[in-house]
Amino acid sequence: MRFTSQTSLDGVSEQIFTFGDIPGVLWTPEDAVGPRPLILMGHGGRQHKKAPSILNGARRFVAKGGFAVVAIDVPNHGDRPKDEEFDRLAGELRAGMAAGQDPSVLVAAMHTHLAGQAVAEWQAVITAAQELDHVGVGPVGYWGMSMGCGLGVPLLAVEPRIRAAVLGLLGLHGLGESAAGVTVPVQFLLQWDDHLVPRAQGLALFDALASADKTLHANPGKHGEIPEFETDNSLRFFTRHLGDLG
Repeated sequence: MRFTSQTSLDGVSEQIFTFGDIPGVLWTPEDAVGPRPLILMGHGGRQHKKAPSILNGARRFVAKGGFAVVAIDVPNHGDRPKDEEFDRLAGELRAGMAAGQDPSVLVAAMHTHLAGQAVAEWQAVITAAQELDHVGVGPVGYWGMSMGCGLGVPLLAVEPRIRAAVLGLLGLHGLGESAAGVTVPVQFLLQWDDHLVPRAQGLALFDALASADKTLHANPGKHGEIPEFETDNSLRFFTRHLGDLG
């Protein structure tokens, strides 16, 4: 990892980095000395590594739990260039939504296009982050909503270093095989009035996860309107399964 800037606020250090072609951010407690649990945070579609939900969660997990947190711009998002196939899929998705179609199948195609590269990048980022003195080799967690869930499920299915995950705001389309390979504890968030993900699809994904320890958190509201208290619920979940250094 090559760090390009560092700032600190309220006891949380934020380091911007590049890792090959991957732009990212690492948050740790000020003056941290590893090892400590590492949480990966996967952003949603059309978002980036410092989207408000990522920044809010990361700072909370570091300040209150003592965790290290890393986020990256996944392929075709944030500071990364877009490829022709992504542009084509994005155009089909916009056209389908404008025509009032259920976007689930088109969203699944988009996530499938991104997942192969994103999974490999996340695995490499885990290794690189754990080589840092202020992170070290400890348990790993994953947090991802919407597209962050769509890329996180395939990652969880193949990456044994991840021990717990908070997922949600997505349906089963395109994820059945990967979901059957997810066995770590999962906390799943579902918005009851989600206008992008049909409720039945969200429940189907939760049901398909093979985890023996999984909990469904359903709240009223549309896609993305996750109540603030769910951030604290995620913190408690990760503390329970990864440990607490706060």
